[in-house]
Amino acid sequence: MELKETTLKSEMLQHFPLLSEMYPTLTMEEYDRELDVMLPHNYGQVAVYENGECVGLSGYWIGSKLWCGKYLECDNVMVSAAHRRKGIAKLIFDYLNKKAHAEGCTMLALDSYRDNVQSHEFFIKEGFVAKGFHFINVLDKSKIR
Repeated sequence: MELKETTLKSEMLQHFPLLSEMYPTLTMEEYDRELDVMLPHNYGQVAVYENGECVGLSGYWIGSKLWCGKYLECDNVMVSAAHRRKGIAKLIFDYLNKKAHAEGCTMLALDSYRDNVQSHEFFIKEGFVAKGFHFINVLDKSKIR
């Protein structure tokens, strides 16, 4: 397996087939437009490849907040269903942990759906704790994937 970090849109677009597993209604055109908005705001991706196929992926953001200072947020962490239980998520988290340290971040953060219990167990093993709630107020249901 090979892990690769990218901040290049052209490389990120190649990850669309894996993203389609998580977001089946996402189109390539929507993904392309979203990347145009996200990339200027410290967005990057870490992908794991097996035999040239992207089988694991996490986006990330580096930001700063008053309560914690500089942090790295993992975004859309996913492993292809056909490739789970191979240590792919562990590779991604180990890499992002090292990156966060190198960037001088005080913490890693992520959001996870409440019903994704299997991933919660993994996140806890990786040292994450549930610190609070992430509340949302959906303003346009047609845009939610």
